[in-house]
Amino acid sequence: MSPGALAGGFGSRLRFGAGARNGAGMGFTFGPAIAALFMVVFARVGVLMMLMPALGERFVPARVRLALAVFLTIAMMPIVRPLLPAQALQGNAVFTTLFLELAIGLMIGLCARIVIASLQTAGNFVSQALGLGFAETVDPSQGGQAAALGNLLTMLGVTLLFATDGHHMVIAAIGGSYTALPPGAAPPTGDAAMLALGTMGKGFSIAVQIAAPFIVFGVIINLGLGVLSRLMPALQVFFLGMPATIMIGFIILLAAIGTMMAVFLREVSDFLLPFMAR
Repeated sequence: MSPGALAGGFGSRLRFGAGARNGAGMGFTFGPAIAALFMVVFARVGVLMMLMPALGERFVPARVRLALAVFLTIAMMPIVRPLLPAQALQGNAVFTTLFLELAIGLMIGLCARIVIASLQTAGNFVSQALGLGFAETVDPSQGGQAAALGNLLTMLGVTLLFATDGHHMVIAAIGGSYTALPPGAAPPTGDAAMLALGTMGKGFSIAVQIAAPFIVFGVIINLGLGVLSRLMPALQVFFLGMPATIMIGFIILLAAIGTMMAVFLREVSDFLLPFMAR
C-alpha cells in the first residue's frame, strides 16, 4: 500500500469520527464528560472495593481489587449517568460531586468494615474466656498483632463469604447503593449518623452473640475455680484449672463454631440487603 493511500485511509477514519459527532455516522467520543463520569463513578466504587467484606480484604492483591474496581466502574457508568443531576458534571460542580461520592463510599465501606471487625472482637472475648489472651499472631486481614482465635474466626468468616457467594452480594450492594443513595446528592446527616452509630452497636452485638457460649463458660469456670480455691486452699487451682479451661473451651469451640459462623453470615447479609439492587 502506498503512503498516499495509507494517509487517505487514516484521513477517512478521522472524518468518520468527526461525522459521528455531527450526527452523520456512528462513533464513540471519549470527551471530558465521559472522563468526569468515570472519575465520579470510580470514586464510590473504588472506595467500596477497598473496604467491603470479602473483596476488600488485605490479603486480596491490590492490583486485583483495582482491576475489579475499574471493570465495575465501566459496567456501572451507563446505569449511573441517568441518576446524576444535569449540572453534576459541569464546571466546578464535578469536584463537589466527586467529594460527595467519596464520602458516601467511605460511610458505607467503614460501616461494613465494622461488621467484619466483630469477628476479631468476638475472638478477643473467646481468648480471654479461655485464658489465651496472650496468644497473638499477625492479622492477615488488617495487619498488626491480634488474638490468634480472632484471626482464626476472621479468616474463617471471609472464607465462608466466598464459599457462599457472598462476594456476589457485595457487588450487588455496590450497584444498589446508587439507588439507596443517589449520586450527586449529599446523604442526610441524621441518617448517616444513625447508620454509623447503629452499625457500631450492631458490631458489638454480633461479637457478643458469637462469643456468648464462651462468656458464659468463662463466668462458670472462674466461679467454680474460685469456690474450689476457698474450699481447698492448699490446692494449686491455677495449674489445675488452666489446662481444663483450654481443653473444655476448645471442645465448645468445635461444637459451636458452625452456629457462630451462621450468625455472622446472617448479619452480613442483613447489613448488605438494604443496599442491594432491587
